[in-house]
Amino acid sequence: MTDATDEHFAPSRVDDDFHVFDTTLRDGAQREGINLTVADKLTIARHLDDFGVGFIEGGWPGANPRDTEFFARAQQEIDFKNAQLVAFGATRRAGGKASEDPQVKALLDSGAQVITLVAKSHDRHVELALRTTLEENLEMVRDTVSHLRAQGRRVFVDCEHFFDGYRANPEYAKAVVRTAAEAGADVVVLCDTNGGMLPAQVQAVVATVLADTGARLGIHAQDDTGCAVANTLAAVDAGATHVQCTANGYGERVGNSNLFPVVAALELKYGKKVLPEGALSEMTRISHAIAEVVNLTPSTHQPYVGVSAFAHKAGLHASAIKVDPDLYQHIDPELVGNTMRMLVSDMAGRASIELKGKELGIDLGGDRELVGRVVERVKERELKGYTYEAADASFELLLRAEAEGRARSYFRVESWRAIVEDRPDGTHANEATVKLWAKGERIVATAEGNGPVNALDRALRVALEKIYPQLAQLELVDYKVRILEGKHGTSSTTRVLISTSDGAGEWSTVGVAENVIAASWGALEDAYTYGLLRAGVEPAE
Repeated sequence: MTDATDEHFAPSRVDDDFHVFDTTLRDGAQREGINLTVADKLTIARHLDDFGVGFIEGGWPGANPRDTEFFARAQQEIDFKNAQLVAFGATRRAGGKASEDPQVKALLDSGAQVITLVAKSHDRHVELALRTTLEENLEMVRDTVSHLRAQGRRVFVDCEHFFDGYRANPEYAKAVVRTAAEAGADVVVLCDTNGGMLPAQVQAVVATVLADTGARLGIHAQDDTGCAVANTLAAVDAGATHVQCTANGYGERVGNSNLFPVVAALELKYGKKVLPEGALSEMTRISHAIAEVVNLTPSTHQPYVGVSAFAHKAGLHASAIKVDPDLYQHIDPELVGNTMRMLVSDMAGRASIELKGKELGIDLGGDRELVGRVVERVKERELKGYTYEAADASFELLLRAEAEGRARSYFRVESWRAIVEDRPDGTHANEATVKLWAKGERIVATAEGNGPVNALDRALRVALEKIYPQLAQLELVDYKVRILEGKHGTSSTTRVLISTSDGAGEWSTVGVAENVIAASWGALEDAYTYGLLRAGVEPAE
């Protein structure tokens, strides 16, 4: 058993008057598609501690070997700077004693100095799920909290299904809160376990329970109505001083209250200091880093931290932003580690192009004629099916071509072809040949691939790598095909978007043609051209 003075469980540096409690490693891990290893949990715990949350709920020690191992390793491998590690478990079994309950012992053996107990607060759940009496359930809460407090542990109690229980039997739900608080629980958390509440309802219930019990209250909100963040903030408005959330809103069914918009609202809208100095500006990085660990693509439209959170497309917006960015942004994106982006599309006006040019480091010098040409070129090409809001690299090449009077040219294509051979044994052979000129030299290259586009990509790489060794760093990381509306069947116009990486950054290019191979070739040409531009290579001709 770990001593209470163990450095791994030092008090949070954030004021204890208000708690930010993260349950990504326990409740968030219940999301469909997330399966965390112990190493994953340790990595996420480090990110959360770096962000500055006060409490990290690590899982249920004793319930499964993975969580038990996590607590043992976390104490040895993580030097927590801001957070305290929390073990999750349940009240003792009906008819027993907390001092003799094996799962209560596992909580103590975890070494965690803070323990969260889940307790039933809905009378029907007590009688149907626990199969015990309402009085015995209260005794289970009292005995378990008292025992853990006697062992020197800080205790939080999660009142499961509290709001549904309050609706069915408000006096009993409040009795559970009183019992927990009187037994020594520091915080009693009101849980919207089914996620069915709305903000006004949450605020009214929290205010009443606070007034009637005098307990310190917290809130745990699921997002089944899409209101988890709003419900969490409504509880704060009513007097709750402990918020339970998960990174990026991960959790079972549709998820939990999202840690990042809750913390941003508390800091920037409520003026509450809930993070260490400077931590808020790390929010976007932390959000994306955790998404990488759980192997889920970061949500582009997530508030505050999504790549589209401060992206502007309409020409009217761009005109206003050119005067003052605050006219169409509720905060400065740099406060949360994000950036403003200008999207270029057929909705773009002059201001959009000028701001996008500035973002790309291209000085258009107030040239109205040049800006006008770019606007018309974008609208003309988007009418044909191109999309530049999703292909910044292709737009930059277009913009530079107009600004410099000629397209960037590192190579000149003579011809290309791709062959798919259907063999009698049911297999396919894919071969591509590329003929091009680069630095005055005619090059013919042939390559095979696992598909015609992959074969073309390889052939182009074979042709150019000896002349441009920088291309060896390039890797195709994403490939999307869309058949455009308004066309006919297999002869429809096709749009291809390709994402490419050089290890240091990633960019997207677009190609449009009447067949997928030709559209892919157009996107590949732009991808290689932009990669050479990023590498600082001078055009060949």
